[in-house]
Amino acid sequence: MSSKQNNKVKKEQGGFRKYLLAFWLIFLGGCAAVIFFFLCASWGVFGPMPTFDELENPASNVATEIISSDGKTIGKFYLENRVPVSYDDLPDHLVKALIATEDERFMNHSGIDARGTLRAVTSVGSSGGASTITQQLAKLLFHGEGAKNLPKRIAQKAKEWVIAVKLERQYTKEEILTMYLNKADFVNNAVGIRTASRVYLGKEPKDLTIDEAAMFVGMLQNPAYFNPVRRPELVQKRRNVVLHQMARNEYITKEQSVELQELPLKLNYTPESHRDGIATYFREYLREFMRRWVKENPKKDGTTYDIYRDGLKIYVTLDSRLQQYAEEAVTAHISNLQEEFFIDQKSNKMAPFYKINEADREGIISRAMKSSDRWRQMKSQGKSEKEIVDSFKVETKMRIFSWKGEIDTVMTPRDSILYYKHFLQAGMMSMEPQTGHIKAWVGGINYKHFQYDHVGQGARQVGSTFKPFVYATAIERLHYSPCDSIIDSPFTMPKGRHGISKDWSPQNANRSHKGIMTLKQALAGSVNTVTAKLMDRVGPAAVIDLMRDLGVTSEIPESPAIALGAVDITVSDMVAAFSTFANQGIYVKPVFISKIQDKNGVVLYNAVPETKDVMSKDVAFAIVKLLEGVTESGSGVRLRTTWQGSGYKRVTGHPYKFTNPIAGKTGTTQNQSDGWFIGMVPNLATGVWVGNDDRAAHFKTMLYGQGATMALPIWGVYMNKAYADKTLDISKGNFEVPANLSIRVDCSKVTEDTKSEDESELTTDEFDF
Repeated sequence: MSSKQNNKVKKEQGGFRKYLLAFWLIFLGGCAAVIFFFLCASWGVFGPMPTFDELENPASNVATEIISSDGKTIGKFYLENRVPVSYDDLPDHLVKALIATEDERFMNHSGIDARGTLRAVTSVGSSGGASTITQQLAKLLFHGEGAKNLPKRIAQKAKEWVIAVKLERQYTKEEILTMYLNKADFVNNAVGIRTASRVYLGKEPKDLTIDEAAMFVGMLQNPAYFNPVRRPELVQKRRNVVLHQMARNEYITKEQSVELQELPLKLNYTPESHRDGIATYFREYLREFMRRWVKENPKKDGTTYDIYRDGLKIYVTLDSRLQQYAEEAVTAHISNLQEEFFIDQKSNKMAPFYKINEADREGIISRAMKSSDRWRQMKSQGKSEKEIVDSFKVETKMRIFSWKGEIDTVMTPRDSILYYKHFLQAGMMSMEPQTGHIKAWVGGINYKHFQYDHVGQGARQVGSTFKPFVYATAIERLHYSPCDSIIDSPFTMPKGRHGISKDWSPQNANRSHKGIMTLKQALAGSVNTVTAKLMDRVGPAAVIDLMRDLGVTSEIPESPAIALGAVDITVSDMVAAFSTFANQGIYVKPVFISKIQDKNGVVLYNAVPETKDVMSKDVAFAIVKLLEGVTESGSGVRLRTTWQGSGYKRVTGHPYKFTNPIAGKTGTTQNQSDGWFIGMVPNLATGVWVGNDDRAAHFKTMLYGQGATMALPIWGVYMNKAYADKTLDISKGNFEVPANLSIRVDCSKVTEDTKSEDESELTTDEFDF
């Protein structure tokens, strides 16, 4: 080789070495840059990175669950509606569907899928992304939505990679899958697979079928877009893609995939919000209790539990079945009764109010305006009172309540106030007399539109449901028995007696008198003169003492008129007081929480019953027998007979024909403003109140305005449903008879006429003020 050629070769080799050196410098420099880039990410240069403690315990909002006595979740308190599940609660086909669709090599990589990343880079993303399930979890846990501009997105991706690798070192594959499914947002207030399963399908994750699991996995690509409520057709197509992927990865056969793809999309959409679901009024009452409880019961470190984030479990005494039946009974009866109320008001110029003038009516409307959200909001904006009042006269688009569904309409806010004043409301509560456990709580007809709670919040005049307490005082203090005789005759309590300022002459409902009768017959017929005579003999102070022992906290005037129910008491207090009779004279304070646990299952609170011996077993049983007389031949006899006067059938639907022992009492107040019925069987006491929010709004006559028509049918419908449910154990037996009973309660030898004053359609069971 000539020297010239040799120099040329050397020159070429030198050039090659330079290129090779440059290549390696660039390659190694690039690798170093990439390593440095990821080191910067791990050092927090591109933003804070999670600490070891944060990786060990990722911050998350966990909803507080409200769990009924029969193990059903009846509601939640949350900022993020999420209740986590364990890996064991996830069906195998859900896990396989997730892996097959989102990360086929999940079980083999360490957080980063190199093959997937290389494919995504070489195809510039056209063949799909390369985010592993672990990377997606990192995004969900520590920085949420992706950045919009490219540099920030690249930095964010680097953080995801670093966090993903750390998560893989910190957790098992099963834990990562579980965390991901617990954190994923399935929209419509459904965060996490457990809530999503309940909201969209009404079942637990472990009960999901293959096609249902595929639907949820399909949603994960873009939950807002693949929303089964809004775009069921798209969701079904996406579900079928998941099923295809499962067959491709041999988790199911091709035949199974084809067969499952033919199935329609299954949905049982039941939204979970603070205003939806069952026991809405109870849940709001519970929320207020919990707000106080967390302040009084801090954590060990002195901080306060957050009922919206800390994942508490509140085990309540409500039974979801009884709660459902109670709500159905209120809806069934009040929706019918409301039609009669609207008919009743057609000829009423002051509708829905009676016995008031124009000034009174304007006063009611004015008070309603001032207590409205509109008034408060405009006041906070600095608007004058005139401006606010004028705004109530401007027609506005609004959605209003009706028993046939919400109505979109245009009306003035003032007119909407009058419209809502027409609606009958209800309060209903059931409890076990022996334990005090509240089993059902219905505070109104619709929580979204009427948020005032008529069980624990609103006290109303109780009418003749108060009379048993007068009888109980007389039996205990004067040693009477239900079979003792008393004369139903005109009665006047003179001025000055028991502190009254003028003569008091109570009248019976039909303004007539029957002469000699037993106490049992007198209470069955709700005879006002007899109750007044008993009050005269024992004095109002003694009756008030009894009411305090029975847990009633309402103000009770020391006046003989309370004998006829001229006192306001809540449904909750009345049911608890009546329950004392069924519990052999022992008062048990109502209980609505059995225990509270933190998210780790540590018990934070256990209910301790509060009881008090109020009266002897014999006296309590004597009152029970008196109250049985009310449903045997008195104002509650409609529970047993087939009789339904004209008009009554339209609002009650059918007779009840109960044959088992029932102790109960109806109540009606002046002008038909309040209708009551409290009924008991040995292991369940239930009280019902019906009326309008404003006492001036009511039925014109007693035909529909008495307790036997307004409230008693709700009890009848409810108990029929409860007895029909064989999974419940509601007693049909006799009330327990005390040993060595010293009070005569068998009045079968008494031959006096027992015809009830309620058996005439136009004659009422009582008339009180």
